[in-house]
Amino acid sequence: MSRLITPEGYTPALSLQQTEIAIKQIKDFFLSSISTELRLRRVTAPLFVLKGLGMNDDLSGSERAVTFPIKDMQGAEAEVVHSLAKWKRVTLADYGVKPGYGIITDMNAIRADEELDNLHSLYVDQWDWERVMLPEQRNVEYLKDAVNRIYNAILRTEFYICETYPQITPFLPEKVTFIHAQELLDRCPTLTPKQREDAVCKQFGAVFIIGIGGSLADGKPHDSRAADYDDYTTVDPKTSLAGLNGDLLVWYPLLGRAVELSSMGIRVDKTALELQLAQSGKTDRKKLYFHSRLLADTLPQTIGGGIGQSRLCMLLLHKAHVGEVQSSIWPETMRTECLERGITLI
Repeated sequence: MSRLITPEGYTPALSLQQTEIAIKQIKDFFLSSISTELRLRRVTAPLFVLKGLGMNDDLSGSERAVTFPIKDMQGAEAEVVHSLAKWKRVTLADYGVKPGYGIITDMNAIRADEELDNLHSLYVDQWDWERVMLPEQRNVEYLKDAVNRIYNAILRTEFYICETYPQITPFLPEKVTFIHAQELLDRCPTLTPKQREDAVCKQFGAVFIIGIGGSLADGKPHDSRAADYDDYTTVDPKTSLAGLNGDLLVWYPLLGRAVELSSMGIRVDKTALELQLAQSGKTDRKKLYFHSRLLADTLPQTIGGGIGQSRLCMLLLHKAHVGEVQSSIWPETMRTECLERGITLI
């Protein structure tokens, strides 16, 4: 497998049984920590939603959702969720959650179009969170505050795991460096977006790239985003740069590359939704359930995102492959090569 990275001389820090125990410790500790940081209440979430309501997320806009007919509903189709960005916002409205508080849930998804490698799996598990905010908080500083709170929870979890398992040593830096996607392009104009991510993460250790989804000076976005959840068009008056969203990445020495831990942002308001749907040629979506509710002012202003559970476990336990911390399906050639290099896939 050309996409597979196999570190030379790799030996897992923990046995299989220790790993299973440590996974639960990470998930329990981090959930408690992030819930306290952002004042989030845990809620139950769906594995699938009805097709045609606009409730599922389009991610970059090209991924196929896993669908199935519902026998007892006259053949109506359901879709396995890609993530819960829209569902969470509707839930916050229906539960009447006040500004400054939010919800968090375990999101499980199947992404059949993923290109499988050390980081990407058919099975996706993440903490999906969403928090109600005030309209006057729609600014980059509010976004940065949320990112710092999330990163602080990650650092606390790393410390806890390293204290519990002394053979694991911390590697994350003490703070996040913020940079806009346009500033990153200006610094590294000859590199691809992924190469730029590697370069800046290797330099700073932990980076939040602001403005994912909108076109940059070269006419291309840093990365694709669906037009109807993150706000990537609102301009910050202090910098004149667009975007109230971004990705949190860290440099992972074991694999020698940047790893994305979270995609998050301030969500679209009516103005941003109208603009981004028009730019993407998807104005027909305005008649769907979620979009019509947002345009009718029945949904709150929110900030939210997802934090990869398996990826965080993989990094904090110093694993070389996400398949060491989750059970999924892998090509037989990948399983064989991993086994030959000391990487045991669950």
